Order: sequence, then C-alpha cells, then structure tokens
Amino acid sequence: MTASAVFSRARSAAWLLLPAFVLAGCSPKPVAEEPVRAVKFVTVGTSDFDAQPEFSAEVRARVESRLGFRVAGKITRRQAELGQRVQAGQVLAQLDPQDYKLAADAARAQQAAALTNRDLAAADLKRYAELRQQNFISGAELERRETTWKAAQAQLEQAQAQLASQGNQANYTTLVADVAGVITAIEAEPGQVVQAGTPVVRIAQDGARDVVFAVPEDRATLIKTGSPVAVRGWSGGSELQGQVREVAASADAVTRTYSVKVAIDAATSPPLGATVYARPQALAHASTAVMKLPTSALRQEGKGSAVWVLDKASMTVRSQPVQVATADGNEAVIASGIAPGMMVVAAGVHVLSPGQKVTIYQSKEAAAAAANAAAVAGAKESAQPVSAVAATQKEIAPAAAGASK
Repeated sequence: MTASAVFSRARSAAWLLLPAFVLAGCSPKPVAEEPVRAVKFVTVGTSDFDAQPEFSAEVRARVESRLGFRVAGKITRRQAELGQRVQAGQVLAQLDPQDYKLAADAARAQQAAALTNRDLAAADLKRYAELRQQNFISGAELERRETTWKAAQAQLEQAQAQLASQGNQANYTTLVADVAGVITAIEAEPGQVVQAGTPVVRIAQDGARDVVFAVPEDRATLIKTGSPVAVRGWSGGSELQGQVREVAASADAVTRTYSVKVAIDAATSPPLGATVYARPQALAHASTAVMKLPTSALRQEGKGSAVWVLDKASMTVRSQPVQVATADGNEAVIASGIAPGMMVVAAGVHVLSPGQKVTIYQSKEAAAAAANAAAVAGAKESAQPVSAVAATQKEIAPAAAGASK
C-alpha cells in the first residue's frame, strides 16, 4: 500500500471520530450527589422538673420619704450624711435665713403700728362714748368711732397673722427629721439654690421592711397577695420566710415588669439596701415530668420554634414544629410537638434541609472502640477455621503413616 493511501485512510478515520469528540464535549456534566452529613442526635425522654425560679431583690424600708425645705433658698449647711442614723427632730440641713428674718422683722413692725392704731381708735371710742352719754354728740358720730375701732382691730389681727407666718417661714429654713430612720440618699449639696419642696435627703423610716423584686408579665398574674416567699441572703445565712404584701397594678414604663413587695420580719431582716434572692412558692414546679431538649436543637421557623427529627427508615431528617414552655438552665422544656423515643438533631441545625440524608455522628473515641471490637470479633472468626484445619491434619497424619507401612 502506498503512503498516499495510508494518509487518506487516516484522514477519513479522523473525520469519522470528530463528531464523537464533539458530542462528548457537549454532554452535560454529572450532578454531584449531596454529601451525607454526620449529625449528633439526642433521644427524647422525660425527666423531673423541679424548677423554683429565684429573683434578685433588694431590702427596702416600707416607708421611705424624700424630705425637702418648705421654702426656697440657698443651702448653707448640710449635717446629714449618707447611711447616717437620725432621730426625730434632728437637724438635717439649713438654708440662708437672712431674707426670712428681715421679712419677720417687717411683719413685727407692722404689728406694732397696727397695735398703736387700734389703741388710738379704742381711746377715741371711749371718749366719744362719754360725750354721747352727756348728749354732746349724736349717735351717728359714736357709730363712726366704733367702726374705726373695729377696722383698727382687724388690721392688728392681720398684722399678727402675718408676723406668725413670717416667723414660720424663718423656721422652715431649718430641715429636721420627722421620724427616726436611716439616710439612704443625698440629693442636694451646700451652695445649691433649691425651690420649695425640692428633695434634699431621703430617709428610710425605722420599722417594717420589704423585699422588692420585679417579675415579667406572664408570671405576675400567678403571684397572689399573701402567698409565701422564701428569702435568702446573697452572701448566705439562714433563709427567711415572708408573704407577698403588694403586686403592682401596672407595669414599669421602662422595663415593662411588675414590682412585687414581700413583707419580712424587721428583727431578722438583712441591712437596708442588701441584695437578696426571693423564691415565690407560687411559681415552684415540684417533680413534674417534662421533655427537655438542649437549646442548640431549636431553630426559628416562621413565628415559632422547630427541631429536626430523624426518620430511621430512610435516615433522613424532617422539620417538626414544637412549643417551648420555659427554660431550665441550658435546656428548653418542650410543651408539645415531640414524643418520647424520637431522635432529634442536637447540633448543627442551621446546615440541614428537609429530606437530607444523614448518619449518626460518633466521636473519635467511640469510632475507635467500635473498630477495635470489630477487629477482635473478626480475629475470633478467622481463628476457628485454622484450628479446625490443624485438627484435621493431626488426624490425617497417623493415618498416612500407617498406609505407608
């Protein structure tokens, strides 16, 4: 065959193979299979729920007053100190009394003038009364003198009342404690100009003590007046027993919580302002069988919560809505949606999708232990045939020896 013929046949073969290469290049790539994820699971079961919620509380006086001056002025001195125990009548602070003393002096001078006018009018009335008895003046003239005396008497009484008022104003420049108690706050300092009624000090009156704490709206309705509350100190000590005295009728404007006041014995009460823990018996759950899941198993689905449940037949996961009742530490108490015996994904819920195939995750230690167990079992199975062969060989050997003889 000539060289030209060989070249012609090779070219023809190349043209025949070209469509195959083109079709192979245009064919779609195979779709990669979704990887099978190893997932941690927990088996749903029931356990006792002995929850007794505790709330951080503060010890306060049942009656706490903000004391201020009844007149305006500049504070010149403050005798009260934070935490100081004071008695009724003890001086707490003072204002500059100079202006009020001058006003009292002016009222005293007006009283003296009114007294002089009253005495003069009384003397005129007496003299005109004698003249009327002698018929030297008319009755109308006597009545005018009597009216003048009454007006002077009224002016005198007005001046006396004004003097008493100014005297009180001067006395109001000294702030005194109304009752015995402890100073819990200082709200004004010397040199400050205050208006009448501006709080200067806050005093907690001696007597009954309250433990005050705040609860959310869903629990405020469960606490009733008179229900028992256990109180324990932040730093330990014996537990105290108290009773709910008051539950706020409206929520706090900022925190949207309800204030609860618990009455305790003042004789055994912790110090004012101490931090304590209050445990309302009305909110306690004793030995209630509930289903719990780790919080890592929950995910948000729509407006509620859901978990991934394993379908053991197909080894796939499906979404299951659940209702969360409350929390118990790092676990969520499930009210409905799951049943004991179900296997729920405990971690990595954000990377799964409905119908995804999964395998049960095993730690390295568990996998190593399983591999060792399989190896031991395989070794036992392989050792049995070897021993059987050895026994057979032992039985055949004597027979072969006899046959040779």
